[in-house]
Amino acid sequence: MDLGIAGKTALVTGASIGIGRGIAVALAREGVRLAVVARRKGLLQELQNEIGARLVIIEHDLLVEDSIEKISAEALRGLGSVEILINNAGGSRRFTLESGDAQWEEALTLNFTRQRQLAHKLLPQMIARKWGRVINITGKSEPEGLNGAFAAKAAMHSWSKGLSREVGKHGITVNCVPPGRIDSEQIRRNYSPEFRKKESEEDIPVGEYGQPADIANLVCFLASPLARYITGTVIPVDGGLRRYQF
Repeated sequence: MDLGIAGKTALVTGASIGIGRGIAVALAREGVRLAVVARRKGLLQELQNEIGARLVIIEHDLLVEDSIEKISAEALRGLGSVEILINNAGGSRRFTLESGDAQWEEALTLNFTRQRQLAHKLLPQMIARKWGRVINITGKSEPEGLNGAFAAKAAMHSWSKGLSREVGKHGITVNCVPPGRIDSEQIRRNYSPEFRKKESEEDIPVGEYGQPADIANLVCFLASPLARYITGTVIPVDGGLRRYQF
């Protein structure tokens, strides 16, 4: 299927490993010109070698105060425009009752505030072109306990829905994709092989953890003109892991 995004421009955050890397590879294969952001420049250069095309490589940490100004400026300078924004960067860690304000602020900054700021920074040039896509890679809505990322992702879903209602008239869609268990460096670090096997067999209907490409396939579709009538949604890609109806 021709998705009609060849020649489009996209900015992908958290693109050095896992889901972000998979999305960058998939978009590049569709002919999208890319700017990629991560803290580890070496991994972004490896990504460029794998893709076999020139990327705008932006080494930056989203927790740094001026990160949004620098990332948006470098992406626009390198690509000329950003028609597709993939907010993928983030991080999850368990909190306790003793977790302080600094930990909560860091989690909210990394998983919500910077994504919101980057989108609003890039929206004016999307509005000027009467076309744009904002796709947020978020997280599940079934917290097992306290976790700053879960709270931030809930904020992402609410903000994205509201934003979609404001920008739809400009040809811009805004959607969220919460991954289930996707095989990645972070998953392998946080969960033992025994846990992953047990969860796959007992909790995931399709019987296995997903791959970054499973997320990337949906992202490419949502980024395309074919998905023009899909906006304000939260579409899980989780092999059926979630139990709620909607």
